[in-house]
Amino acid sequence: MFVGPIFEREVLTTPRRLSHYLLRSGFVAALLILFYSLRQATIGFQDVIFSGDTASFSALVFRVFAVLQLTLGLFFSTLFSASLVAQEKDRRTLILLLMTDLRNRELAIGKLFSSLLNIVVLLAASWPVFFSLRLLGGVMWEQIIWSQVIVLVATFAAGSWGCLVAFWREKTFQTIAVSVLGVMMFILAAQAGGVLIDARIADLSPYQGLFRVLNPMNPDEPGVIQVSAWTTVFSLIAMAVFLTVLTVLRLRVWNPSKEVHQSQLQGAAPEADSTNDLSTVTPKPVPVVARNHRSVWDHAVLWREMRTRAYGRRMIWIKLTYVLLSIVVAAASWQRPDDGGQETLMLGMVSAPAFSLLGVGLVSLLLANAQAVTSVTTERDAKTLEILLVTDLHPWEFMVGKIVGALWNAREMLVIPLVIVTAMSVGGILPTLTAENTLYVCIGFLVLILFAIALGLHAGMSYDNSRQAIAHSLGTMFFLCVGIFVFMLLLVEARSSFAIQLQSFVLFIGFGSLGLYSSLTSRSPSNALTLASLLLPFLTFYAITEFLLGGNLGVCFWICMAYGFAAVAMMVPAMNDFDIVLGRNIQDVT
Repeated sequence: MFVGPIFEREVLTTPRRLSHYLLRSGFVAALLILFYSLRQATIGFQDVIFSGDTASFSALVFRVFAVLQLTLGLFFSTLFSASLVAQEKDRRTLILLLMTDLRNRELAIGKLFSSLLNIVVLLAASWPVFFSLRLLGGVMWEQIIWSQVIVLVATFAAGSWGCLVAFWREKTFQTIAVSVLGVMMFILAAQAGGVLIDARIADLSPYQGLFRVLNPMNPDEPGVIQVSAWTTVFSLIAMAVFLTVLTVLRLRVWNPSKEVHQSQLQGAAPEADSTNDLSTVTPKPVPVVARNHRSVWDHAVLWREMRTRAYGRRMIWIKLTYVLLSIVVAAASWQRPDDGGQETLMLGMVSAPAFSLLGVGLVSLLLANAQAVTSVTTERDAKTLEILLVTDLHPWEFMVGKIVGALWNAREMLVIPLVIVTAMSVGGILPTLTAENTLYVCIGFLVLILFAIALGLHAGMSYDNSRQAIAHSLGTMFFLCVGIFVFMLLLVEARSSFAIQLQSFVLFIGFGSLGLYSSLTSRSPSNALTLASLLLPFLTFYAITEFLLGGNLGVCFWICMAYGFAAVAMMVPAMNDFDIVLGRNIQDVT
């Protein structure tokens, strides 16, 4: 095969796993549940008499499904492609692959296609759901086909970017952070270029191309329907091909990294003496350089997290990129309503400045979660976690050190949103953001950050495979954010008949609890985690309804109760069952 044996092995082994079939059927089932929830939120139990009502509902479902599918494709293709190569580097198995007769093309493209295999299968499994919408009307075949083409090429482009970053960077957290921030910067740059320079630049963004397909009316020619996204498709294909070719050409330049070469030079092998027998070797003198050893704190884990470069030497560039991204997003939506006018609400829920703050907060939560989960997976892959088994390290020292270390290393992701909230409150950008509400927002955000870090540590300790740990941790955070967004959209649609749609909301929340339960308790079951899985979606539902009704203290209280209890439920058992996870009995040490 052109892509080599790596992808061939993935094709042969993936269908052997039960999770492969459960994931496909679960994804289609989730779409059908969302379909039913949208129907109950818009139509309810009313009899549909006019075909136009059915067509309007079908168009709404198609828009929600298409945007959701594109978002999932971009996120998970970037995450899977980056984590697949990063795992090889952490386990030092990439060097073994470089020592084989695999060509750069086979290695790079094989890893890329292997990471995208499950995503493409999920997209293909959802096609019958999209095709069935055509039977309800309101959607054309051209819209369905173009939307799926955009999702596929956007997934390919995002996966190519994640694969390039993974082969380029050495540390897992750097790989994930650069990959996620790079995708967001590209989308924002395309949108900004379309506004400031030329409107055609915005077509480079997959979302802009998808929105053109979803709204096929030509603005220049009223009444003319134009369904086309050639500019978006060709630009994304060209970008994906360029990134893949660059990865193939630079693969053996970037790998092995400089750190591996330096370690080999420091431990140079003895050279053979040509004047003597071949079996006689003369050790090559290695110059000894005096080094000043640093003193280690009493809490060794905390010292490693805060005083060493355990996550790479160029973390400053990632943090500067995040700060720049936050400033650009905040400045772009820093708008005041005209005098006597009414401010436009984004998606019918929040204003533009609040929407920008929400976006920055979500990125902060994802990066903090990635920081936490990689702090454990890198220890496991580097075999340093096993060294802890022979020390007198207490469980609380390890967990507290990792929590404080994650907060310290992700401090910019913690401080920047709080600064933006304070600036909006002081500057009067959001009239409803009083001093009291600002305090509630800051407290709620801090609790969510602690929950993201606790979830990352919980997943890192629950799964032996780094790729599974990262996928479950970031995937759970991402689905929580997407689920809350979709649920708020459903509540806005059902404001006029909330009691009638209560049944669909209970169904939506119930399946959310089931998914959260399977994610949190699949490897480390406990009564506290089970209770947290059941309570978190229901309390989140109550907090969302309280927010839409104009509440403030109730929103903060129930958010703190739901996510604070879930964080404690993950951390307390981890401290007590730390020895079971690592296979050590603390009584034998003490």
